[in-house]
Amino acid sequence: MESLRGLPGVHVRGNSLYTLSSNPGVRVYGERLVSVNGKEYREWNPSRSKLSAYLKLDGKFFPFEENSKVLYLGASGGTTASHLADVCFKGSVVCIEFSPRMFRDLVSVCEGRKNMMPVLGDATRPEDYAFAAENADVVYQDVAQKGQAGIIADNVEKTGAKYGMIAIKSRSEDVTASPKTIFRESEEFLKNKGYRILDNKTLEPYEKDHSMIVFEV
Repeated sequence: MESLRGLPGVHVRGNSLYTLSSNPGVRVYGERLVSVNGKEYREWNPSRSKLSAYLKLDGKFFPFEENSKVLYLGASGGTTASHLADVCFKGSVVCIEFSPRMFRDLVSVCEGRKNMMPVLGDATRPEDYAFAAENADVVYQDVAQKGQAGIIADNVEKTGAKYGMIAIKSRSEDVTASPKTIFRESEEFLKNKGYRILDNKTLEPYEKDHSMIVFEV
């Protein structure tokens, strides 16, 4: 296994990305497991994870390290969050999910990873889970609802995070507007908050009408 562009915790073999499994022998979403030199790696499918898609498309910034404390908004069933738990194996990933149905799946994933914490909560109400997310280093967001940039800004402010990373779904903002317009408006909103934009990359062909924005506080 080789490191992907020197990024901590992200490995490449052939055309596939991998993370070193923090829960060997267990698949989260049917991903392929590969053993190399006695270590087990999980394939990170870009068609199932927007963060993996961003990396496959040569995304420039990956603000996660082995000891990072991550607040993950919209963790769903834990697919991407479990890979971040692999990467941040000395840190923590606090997973906020609003849907009780998806939360049940998320809890099962977290049971096998000591550095993942599931929280049933609303990403628009960061005060409700501040007890678990204070002093986060990175806020990562994948929430499909209106006002996505405002939601991550509120959470960054509450946690004091140094970086934010948000998968913008344009159709959740305005189904009549051009995706490019939504991506530009989201970036401008974050700039007006005083954040420095590090990258804004569309996720085609893996995700239609999505863009990943990375910023520094």
